[in-house]
Amino acid sequence: TVWAFACIGWERSQLFTAIASAIAEDDGDLNETEKSQLYAVALYFEAAWPDQNFPLSHQLESLRSAYTNCERTPSQFQDDVSSLLAEMGWKHNSEHETVEGFSLDLADPESKRAMEVDGPSHYLQDASTGDYIENGATRFKSRLLRSFGWKVAHVAFFDWDDASESDRRQLLVKKLACIGVDDAQGGDREAAAPESAGAVLPPTPEEEKPPLPDSTPLPSSETVATTL
Repeated sequence: TVWAFACIGWERSQLFTAIASAIAEDDGDLNETEKSQLYAVALYFEAAWPDQNFPLSHQLESLRSAYTNCERTPSQFQDDVSSLLAEMGWKHNSEHETVEGFSLDLADPESKRAMEVDGPSHYLQDASTGDYIENGATRFKSRLLRSFGWKVAHVAFFDWDDASESDRRQLLVKKLACIGVDDAQGGDREAAAPESAGAVLPPTPEEEKPPLPDSTPLPSSETVATTL
């Protein structure tokens, strides 16, 4: 799907233009999931190629509506992290929606710093080692947020669930440091290296994809007319 190409950070704008143009020409109705994914693709396109026009720009309002139209109910996990962060002095809002339409679990909009509280649905688990790995959608959102100027740290459920109060506090100290916030004061300082390895765009080394050979033909409108 075109969303999958955006998730892995494909670097040829012509591919996205071809697929999005075919979708724009097709009279078929898009469901809400497809619209939501296309909005994320539009954000990726804007961040990666700001001097180019996305073919579905005339539908952005509808696409954004699908992207943001979901019930947001903070979990107990999120509430617990929020409470401890507030106790430590970091002022933030819960369930903040950015100008672009991203939903952030905990955020300081003024400084564009955020903490995402990630449960099991944000991870894949290695069957052989049991290790947890961020899934593609979570990594994609993090890259997009960084490309729009946000500093984001992630609190994972497996680091939190069985931790003591002291360990949880130390975990949050480290996460705050990742986004350039002094613990206990909530003040700003120069940000440390990003919490997740890799640059804003293109993807991190773990997400790296093979290059598309110059000789590879782009799909025609007929081929991708129903591709998302």
